[in-house]
Amino acid sequence: MNKKTVRDIDLKNKRVLMRVDFNVPMEGGKVTDDKRIKAALPTIQYVLGQGASLLLMSHLGRPKGGPDPEFSLKAAADVLAGRLGIPVRMAPDCVGPEVERLAQTLQPGEALMLENTRFHPEEEKNDLELAKKMAALGDVYVNDAFGSAHRAHSSTEGVAHFLPAVSGFLMEQELEYLGRATANPEHPYIAILGGAKISDKILVVENLLARCDQLIIGGGMANTFLAAKGLDMQDSLAEAESIETARGILSKSASRIVLPLDAVIADKFEAEANSQVVDVDCIPAGWRMMDVGPKTVELYRQVLGGAKLIVWNGPVGVFEMPKFAGGTFALAKLLAESGAVTVIGGGDSASAVKKAGVAKQMTHVSTGGGASLEFLEGKELPGVAALLDK
Repeated sequence: MNKKTVRDIDLKNKRVLMRVDFNVPMEGGKVTDDKRIKAALPTIQYVLGQGASLLLMSHLGRPKGGPDPEFSLKAAADVLAGRLGIPVRMAPDCVGPEVERLAQTLQPGEALMLENTRFHPEEEKNDLELAKKMAALGDVYVNDAFGSAHRAHSSTEGVAHFLPAVSGFLMEQELEYLGRATANPEHPYIAILGGAKISDKILVVENLLARCDQLIIGGGMANTFLAAKGLDMQDSLAEAESIETARGILSKSASRIVLPLDAVIADKFEAEANSQVVDVDCIPAGWRMMDVGPKTVELYRQVLGGAKLIVWNGPVGVFEMPKFAGGTFALAKLLAESGAVTVIGGGDSASAVKKAGVAKQMTHVSTGGGASLEFLEGKELPGVAALLDK
């Protein structure tokens, strides 16, 4: 990574304005999964240990154009305080005179949580006036919110125009592991792409095919590729408007693309639908592909054997329904046993390895679904581009 980190800057007696990703799941005003808060702890503890005072900012959810108690970061601040073992004060806003006063009175080793940046509609427009007010609160800006780095917002990109901007440890780790998949990957390198739509991932497919040895395609995306090969996918989710694109990709790279051999099919898109296993060219009328079958899992085992690097983004079936989760969970276990460097894109893939009970056996599980996908597309992320180069 060619960006400066918190290690490259003197933090003593500085006020550090740090962007974190505390966009955590909430229920009844309580945080139900604090994985993202835990992921930010190493940077937070390092900054406080360097004798700096710390102002944390994040968005949470999608509030409708103004303050809304339902989307307050107070619960996240309380969880963080419990993890750190020190009080974390809560600001009433993320900018303004009262917040400036609180920032001025912060002592080294103390932390203040700013309120949800999206309480200001200007945040998502990357309004530089708002960014300037945010920047006025600190001396140094640290971005540790990889999950928001693909968005050019006031708190992720704008602030870096007004303060020295460096990365936190989580951001550094994400860029290091995802960078392995795009810069100079180890070979054999196998990429796995799942999820529903090919239209969202055409650039990712093309970018990965330029670098990987084989590309496993599963989930709804695979249906479109199988349809492009002339198979009748019946009621399976397949994007008619993307079939030509899929055909074009296959014409150039068919020998390196791994598609399902068999499928778990259902007569309805429902958790309790009737199901059976058939070869992909034998789907009966009125049925749809919901998961990959045992022959496909065996094929995955063969393809992944001996891999040095495996990157996975997107499930290979409707794993939210237990009946159709077998293929995705079997794939997760194959990765865990592979001995390869395994990099899991965030979102559904992160959720799948967690549900399969193998998240701890992965080399790196990304905290950013959309951000990791854009990174794998080869795009420069605005939140990363804005940081100081080494």
